[in-house]
Amino acid sequence: MESLAAYIQQKISLNETDRVLLSKLFVSVELPAKSIFIAEGKTEHYLYFLADGIVRGYKNQNGKLVVEHLVEPPNFVTALDSFFSESVSTDCFETLTECVLYRISREGLGALKAADEKWSQLIEAETNESLRCKMQRVNDFQTLTAKERYLKFIRQTPQLALQVSVENIASYLGIEPQSLSRIRRQVAI
Repeated sequence: MESLAAYIQQKISLNETDRVLLSKLFVSVELPAKSIFIAEGKTEHYLYFLADGIVRGYKNQNGKLVVEHLVEPPNFVTALDSFFSESVSTDCFETLTECVLYRISREGLGALKAADEKWSQLIEAETNESLRCKMQRVNDFQTLTAKERYLKFIRQTPQLALQVSVENIASYLGIEPQSLSRIRRQVAI
């Protein structure tokens, strides 16, 4: 729980009452590797904070898994559309390693918002950051070559580059695994 509080403390100031509220509303979840915790076709009721481990988010498009998210701690994770609109998720989120997460329900998030305006501001800031990242990703696909996308990925997330399979990284970057292997050989030279 301390990693969650520390992450939030970087964004807003927390007092003891806030910390108690966090410990009441967030529930610790430990999952082994290869656990699907957000499933396609289900409505997502939780927002997760990834404290430890690696998570991937993907869509199944005509039998092919397309990785849209590779998440390392500390970060919030959920199927945003499903969680906020209470609609069926088109995304799956799965642990790639053993993970420690803290989850809060939609109702718990409402209780945080009701407790103090600063929680609404934090939620809005985190949602906007997620949308900014998605927009940057779209821009990268439109303006960067495959090699440039890979170089940016390893520069921004070196631990993910070391710990995630070539297949997952390739899918995330919109590159065939064979092409990524070629790019990696060129970069290593």
